[in-house]
Amino acid sequence: MNEYLVLVVEDDKPIRNLITTTLKMNGYRFITAGRGDEAIMLSASHKPDIIILDLGLPDIDGVDVIGSIRAWSDVPIIIVSARSDDKDKITALDKGADDYLTKPFSVEELLARLRVIQRRIIKSENGPLTEFVNGRLRIDYISNCVYTDGEELHLTPIEYKLLCLLAKNAGKVLTHKYIIQSVWGNPVENSESSLRVFMATLRKKLNDSNQALIQTHIGIGYRMMKL
Repeated sequence: MNEYLVLVVEDDKPIRNLITTTLKMNGYRFITAGRGDEAIMLSASHKPDIIILDLGLPDIDGVDVIGSIRAWSDVPIIIVSARSDDKDKITALDKGADDYLTKPFSVEELLARLRVIQRRIIKSENGPLTEFVNGRLRIDYISNCVYTDGEELHLTPIEYKLLCLLAKNAGKVLTHKYIIQSVWGNPVENSESSLRVFMATLRKKLNDSNQALIQTHIGIGYRMMKL
């Protein structure tokens, strides 16, 4: 039995059954909720390790559920929603969601997103990292040095901060707004344009022109892929 407890918040019974059956077949423990207020209550009382959340709930919008939970918990939240507009995705991610799947979705993709979350949980439980390794990339946090295939890269301070932010959140989509606030502080004029320029130069130095390492989510932000 998987040690992780997943809270499934979905009012559509067939979809809820699909998700819970998938979880059961893969050894996850789970509890379910069909309403937003119930989800908030269960997240407080059962303290799940991961939440799978639909946005279109009958009583409270899922975005408001995210906000309520984020007031006291940093539990990873995966959105599974029929809302496919970029604006909805950005709103949910900015509110504190960790990932976003659009219905219809494959169970294999859902399981892959869960595995990414699990790896992040394990890393956080193991305490501060002294280095980060992902495929050809290695970041030495003690010396603030970055290597690909063993060769040191010469990054600017902004490029290094961008790379470390993406590495810390590997597997998670980070919105433009979140990245800008984390790296530069208060948004500055033409900040998204500046971000695109810095990301382009960072990719060039990482030899990542095919976006195998850093994936662009057009109109939303960026995600470092786990290689």
